[in-house]
Amino acid sequence: MAFDFKKEYKEFYMPKNKPVIVNVPEANYIAVRGEGNPNEEGGSYQQAIGVLYAIAYTLRMSYKTDYKIEGFWWQDDIDGVNYADKDSFHWISVIRLPDFVNEKDFEWAVEIATKKKKIDCSSAEFLTVDEGLCVQIMHLGSFDDEPATVALMDEYLKQNGYANDMNSQRLHHEIYLSDARKVAPEKWKTVIRHPIRKI
Repeated sequence: MAFDFKKEYKEFYMPKNKPVIVNVPEANYIAVRGEGNPNEEGGSYQQAIGVLYAIAYTLRMSYKTDYKIEGFWWQDDIDGVNYADKDSFHWISVIRLPDFVNEKDFEWAVEIATKKKKIDCSSAEFLTVDEGLCVQIMHLGSFDDEPATVALMDEYLKQNGYANDMNSQRLHHEIYLSDARKVAPEKWKTVIRHPIRKI
């Protein structure tokens, strides 16, 4: 049986289409950092995805896992996210690892993937993230329509005595549940998660 995060950690990977507050435990990821427009054909974001999949599928030979691409996003000197200015994005593109995959397994996979797939996987790192208190929601539709969904989250926080707490350590987080190559944009499912604090 494949390890399916959507089943094993349903509350973190399958929220409803209304905001909910969760306390997210520490998790390990395969991660590649970069910047710039994620839609650029053959750009650094698309190359990063290739590296993530190469390592993930090498691990998959040993550990059956249903991998989803996730992303942590930020822009310098901007509070929140300016979706109109994609060129100014900084990102950490990640695939979550099951808890039983450790750093030694990761290093082995980087070495094997580099040899077998003949691509440079040295940009990948083993990243541990402790997100803690967050608000999240299931966004249905194109990435360009996310601001309306984020507005629902912000309103929910205001009504319940919380505030966004994004900074250089706590980032806007997206989990991509749909394969954008196979599914129409209006049907894309994306978990949007923001770090928060109690006011």
